[in-house]
Amino acid sequence: MTSKLGIGIIFGLIAGKSIGIFLICYIAKKLKIAQLPEGAGWKQIFGVGLLGGIGFTMSIFISILSFDDSMLIEEAKFAVLIASLCAGLLGYVVLSAVSAAKKTGVID
Repeated sequence: MTSKLGIGIIFGLIAGKSIGIFLICYIAKKLKIAQLPEGAGWKQIFGVGLLGGIGFTMSIFISILSFDDSMLIEEAKFAVLIASLCAGLLGYVVLSAVSAAKKTGVID
């Protein structure tokens, strides 16, 4: 998975979605449009943002609409599946670490 297409899809789903979700939450909080849920912190919001990269159904649908070449479609599908798996694992790791740290009182 070293093509520009695959790397772009993986980067977009993992970094793009997580940064986007985190930033919109941050902006909404700063503008007093929304509040963080009780007991939640920014590390949890970041972990949830990572989980946002899992949404592969629409990404695969868009890749089918975007390309005529079956090889590009297959590469895009594979990249979406890899990115979704990585996003899920990263989100799990971040949220588990934050949860464990909260239980031991390491973070507030």
